[in-house]
Amino acid sequence: MPNIKSAIKRVKTNASANEQNAHNKSTMRTAVKKAETASLNNEENAKDLILSAIKQVDKAASKGLLHKNTAARKKAQLMKKA
Repeated sequence: MPNIKSAIKRVKTNASANEQNAHNKSTMRTAVKKAETASLNNEENAKDLILSAIKQVDKAASKGLLHKNTAARKKAQLMKKA
């Protein structure tokens, strides 16, 4: 643990940012998996799940959790399965 006050603050803010980033990335991954399984099983709500997954991918890309090209590739793969 650091002794300098500003370093202590950075540790706290980094921990909270890491927690938030992990939550957002996990939510995105879950949405993508749900959309993929729904499209494989030809479920009725597959299109809605795909749209929500695309929204989550965009959100993750805007927050810097995904590179923009990675996000574009994931969205293209999801739209292909629609």
